[in-house]
Amino acid sequence: MGFLKSTLSLLIGTGCGVYIAQNYNVPNINQLMRNLMDRFKKLEESYKKPGNGKNKDSE
Repeated sequence: MGFLKSTLSLLIGTGCGVYIAQNYNVPNINQLMRNLMDRFKKLEESYKKPGNGKNKDSE
């Protein structure tokens, strides 16, 4: 009975997801994540210490 219940839940969730994606303005997650990663990279670069990337202790 558990397999049938979980399969039914999966099918209902998939059907609802398809309906929502077709009828509503859902944002593109890939583009959203790329924009966030670009912002984080720029933020990291702005706080990075100047230098050539080598540790002074290792020379």
